[in-house]
Amino acid sequence: MADAKYDVLGIGNAIFDVLVQTDEAFLSRHGMAKGSMSLIDEARAAAIYRDMGPATEMSGGSAANTIVGIGNFGARAAYVGKVKDDQIGRLYSHDIRAAGVAFATKPAADGPATGCSYILVTPDGERTMNTYLGAAQDLTPDDIDPDQVAAASIIYLEGYLWDPKNAKEAFVKAATIAHGTGRQVALTLSDAFCVDRYRDEFLGLMRTGTVDLVFANESELHSLYQTSDFDTALKQYQNDTRIGVVTRSEKGCVVVSKDGVTSVPAFPIDKMVDTTGAGDLFAAGFLVGLVRNAGYDNAGRLGALAAAEVIQHIGARPQVSLKELAQQNGLPV
Repeated sequence: MADAKYDVLGIGNAIFDVLVQTDEAFLSRHGMAKGSMSLIDEARAAAIYRDMGPATEMSGGSAANTIVGIGNFGARAAYVGKVKDDQIGRLYSHDIRAAGVAFATKPAADGPATGCSYILVTPDGERTMNTYLGAAQDLTPDDIDPDQVAAASIIYLEGYLWDPKNAKEAFVKAATIAHGTGRQVALTLSDAFCVDRYRDEFLGLMRTGTVDLVFANESELHSLYQTSDFDTALKQYQNDTRIGVVTRSEKGCVVVSKDGVTSVPAFPIDKMVDTTGAGDLFAAGFLVGLVRNAGYDNAGRLGALAAAEVIQHIGARPQVSLKELAQQNGLPV
């Protein structure tokens, strides 16, 4: 296997994030299920935006957040995602490159606008997402560069990619190329509602070995196996994956593999402000630990550290150097 140019290559929906702090009355007024991710059309996106207060805006999308976190840890990161050649698309491209991420996906010349996600954060820190996929859903297999995939130690895919048909085909193409060149493939299940839509297909990806490593939170795990019993779900997860990670908020995380079960505690925080990006940044830390051969325990600690940093402020971007934070806590990066 050739030496890798990148530690992790993320492939996902390129979504421009618009974050705003609001109250539960706003969610009720717009008929939103708290804590969910809903796909919306351009008209609903405009209606929500009109009613929102002052916002924080940045390039996002689940896998993009993870990849930016990986770069922040000092690892070599690259990203594939589709934007349109419009004002927001150009902002997106500049923003993610400025974060130290290699981003070379050709923007769409026509078609729908660059995707946006309106993220409403309630006082308890919970985030409710309303996503207009826009140009992101036009990611196609042609956007997957075989040489770039072969040059990354780990390919990281988001479950949200399973919504658009073309993106699904791009996902499978990337996984096939990665395995053909001896690389690893990781998948985040993204959202319990996403799991509800594609449960059998996600289980198929896991059981056939299309993906080697899976990230889930507790609600996604329960949805995947349709059981409210954590231990039952975890046992099935262990049977179905080579490496399975479950994040459990303040309870930390659990890593399962054929070698056994590893539990890692959460990092203490002063105050939870916004859960946006918690799972994305956890995955960033874990993947960095994995490519550094730091072991599951240290990988889990790196993930917990990154998640703890990001939930103490608005937005899914770290506000300090995660590499320095890890070093201060005696963790290998």
